[in-house]
Amino acid sequence: MAKIDLKINGNRQTVDVDPATPVLWVLREHLNLVGTKYGCGMAMCGACTIHLNGVATRSCVLPVSAIGDKEITTIEGLSKDGGHPVQKAWMEHDVYQCGYCQSGQIMTAAALLKDNPNPTDEQIENAMNGNICRCGTYVRIKAAVKTAAKSL
Repeated sequence: MAKIDLKINGNRQTVDVDPATPVLWVLREHLNLVGTKYGCGMAMCGACTIHLNGVATRSCVLPVSAIGDKEITTIEGLSKDGGHPVQKAWMEHDVYQCGYCQSGQIMTAAALLKDNPNPTDEQIENAMNGNICRCGTYVRIKAAVKTAAKSL
């Protein structure tokens, strides 16, 4: 076990965990930030996506010891009230069905729009590729990303 200092959603947190513990489990089990979901455990489905210094990053395979001074943003930190343009667009387009993948989808979309505020269809598809939605709401996801881009 080791004490590890993290900056999460703008706040400093110290956790006492095995340094090899994946960030996902630190968030969920030690800090009660349960919006980030466990999906596959192999960084292939996107349910565990967070931002690491603003970059969409899969947290299920990332050891907490690798974070260093980087800032973590989770779905809880994207906005305090669900008012981020991507979150609003998700509601407008009724993207949610089961909702399990949606925090990862939203975090990936938000990172895309931060870097590219006016993406093409192909750029949206490339950025969102690998975020699996078992309900198949891909058409609505793309529409929501386009709507969010317009409101940024």
